[in-house]
Amino acid sequence: MTQQITDKFGRPIRDLRISVTDRCNFRCRYCMPKEIFGDDFEFMKRDELLSFEELERIAKIYAGMGVKKLRITGGEPLLRKDLHELIAALNNIEGIEDIGLTTNGLLLKKHGQKLYDAGLRRLNISLDALDDELFGQINDRGIGTSRILEQIKYAQSIGFEIKINMVVQKGLNDHEIVPMTRYFKDLDGITLRFIEFMDVGNDNGWNFDKVITKKEIMEMLEAEGEFDLEPLNPKYYGEVAKVYRHKDADSHIGFITSVSESFCSTCTRARLSSDGKFYGCLFAVDGFDVKTLMREGIEDDELKEILTGVWNERDDRYSEIRTEITEERRQARKKINMSYIGG
Repeated sequence: MTQQITDKFGRPIRDLRISVTDRCNFRCRYCMPKEIFGDDFEFMKRDELLSFEELERIAKIYAGMGVKKLRITGGEPLLRKDLHELIAALNNIEGIEDIGLTTNGLLLKKHGQKLYDAGLRRLNISLDALDDELFGQINDRGIGTSRILEQIKYAQSIGFEIKINMVVQKGLNDHEIVPMTRYFKDLDGITLRFIEFMDVGNDNGWNFDKVITKKEIMEMLEAEGEFDLEPLNPKYYGEVAKVYRHKDADSHIGFITSVSESFCSTCTRARLSSDGKFYGCLFAVDGFDVKTLMREGIEDDELKEILTGVWNERDDRYSEIRTEITEERRQARKKINMSYIGG
């Protein structure tokens, strides 16, 4: 029987984001800059990661606490061997209504069909520019846009529902906003989402001056005079993106406004890191060690009671207080890296 679990601010738990690996084949500067994650960087060993059986067990417990949606993240989750087996297991959990996966898209042709056959239906694909040279600089592997666009079209042909995530940074790729909007407007059924550059982790050189807000992006699009957009109501409590529909096309754009318009007050998301720690926020400092409890032999009922207590004590709301704290305090705050916890 599913309980109604809430935190200190009355927010229910509805979403669990599961990082299945800390490895990635890109070195995007806002996530895994090459100077930090170089060729000699030591990623987690296999036994440090949660097994598929452990992940399935945790997902079942969280489903009993009210989780309806799962998102598989990384690192790059398609680097985790036999990921389709995990998807199939998660898809059979009672109470789970939706499973999504966040990926850079490079390996979709290799793994996409198996994932779809296992029950995966939704993909969030990262693409920060259409310009080949710029995109190669951003991913810091020299990988061109055409390779990702091919993977997107392939995934669309299989039947995946697709959202494109573009992290926008002032002076880097903000001039790509209009071309990206124009391109994906004509691909029916795809939602392009603009993500405000966030201070996730400690290595991406974030500051307010690099942020392009939703308001600024909308002004850019309105100035073009070719985009006729109307806002849509949220589909569910806690929906992160503010979504708009192209009136003259079967496509949408969305905005993730963590910096300019915080959505902490309705955040329903729990996060599980690659090595089995619970985090109540993307900007969290400390995690709760679930893996050790499991490997010491804790029973499901006791683990559920403990995890319920952890959520009951959750009081994270970093995006709401970001502008209230000093730059010195922001710099001193040692947040967990996105490559470890997922997006």
